[in-house]
Amino acid sequence: MNPLQRPEKRATWRMWLTALWLAAGSCGAAMQVVYPLTSAEAVDSRYDYDWAVLRMALKKTETRYGPFELSQSTHPMSPQRVAQELLMPGGRINVFARATSPELEQQYLPVRLPIDRGLLGYRMLLVRDADLPRYAAVKTLADLARMSIGQGKDWVDVPILRAAGLTVVEGTSYTGLFAMLSAARFDAFSRGIDEALREYQERHAAYPAIVIEPTLLLQYPLPLYFFTRRDAEGKLLAQRITDGMEMMIKDGSLNTLFQQFKGESIKAGGLTKRRVLHIKNPHLPPETPLSRGELWFDPVKGK
Repeated sequence: MNPLQRPEKRATWRMWLTALWLAAGSCGAAMQVVYPLTSAEAVDSRYDYDWAVLRMALKKTETRYGPFELSQSTHPMSPQRVAQELLMPGGRINVFARATSPELEQQYLPVRLPIDRGLLGYRMLLVRDADLPRYAAVKTLADLARMSIGQGKDWVDVPILRAAGLTVVEGTSYTGLFAMLSAARFDAFSRGIDEALREYQERHAAYPAIVIEPTLLLQYPLPLYFFTRRDAEGKLLAQRITDGMEMMIKDGSLNTLFQQFKGESIKAGGLTKRRVLHIKNPHLPPETPLSRGELWFDPVKGK
């Protein structure tokens, strides 16, 4: 359980955080929130929705927590650099969004509310168009194990896919993975539903042989959370994001934003016509709020 949600700690946290709110309010300072620039490339819309959720959560809590200034870091950072910056006191960022893992939840403070309602765990494949007949014949994970799956170095998905018996090839950069797929360095690039559609549209001109495979859907639980630094400011920011997102869940604005950013991709994915291959996530932290049904979206059922 998130330390901010333990019943025996809640009253103490509230008293401590109230003191911080009053101190911040007395000097009229705006809370500074900085999220990472993850690519120097002009085309990279992977995190647009995440930062829109963050902005709304901060906006919803202005009455209680005061003003804020939300900005992006000025220098692009690799995933490894992002993680390092959030570990450093006074680092250039103080929040990032990432699929969770036990290691991340130990190093950073997680806001255990899935930003994308669990959509990241539903995966489609980007493949070379010449290979489409191979995937049409895939019925089981054992069939899929004959192909190699591309992922970024140290991505959370890597151990999940390998535990399922799949061959994973890691690339050192996000943008380089598309070139690797085109050059047959691996057979398929596993992507989230909305990621696959956007990336196909954004990169089709550069890689015309890459297409979205139309028959398969991989599924494993993979919550996407906001993480903050484990210090006083990080705890205050995590509590503010938690409060704001809980307000968004209650008033329906999170689902409205979700549909605005993700609805078209879900509809275009033709999910009800796909064969779903279920994969276990053996690394899912036990504190994952799977029992809260209102937090999760099933794109196959559409609700």
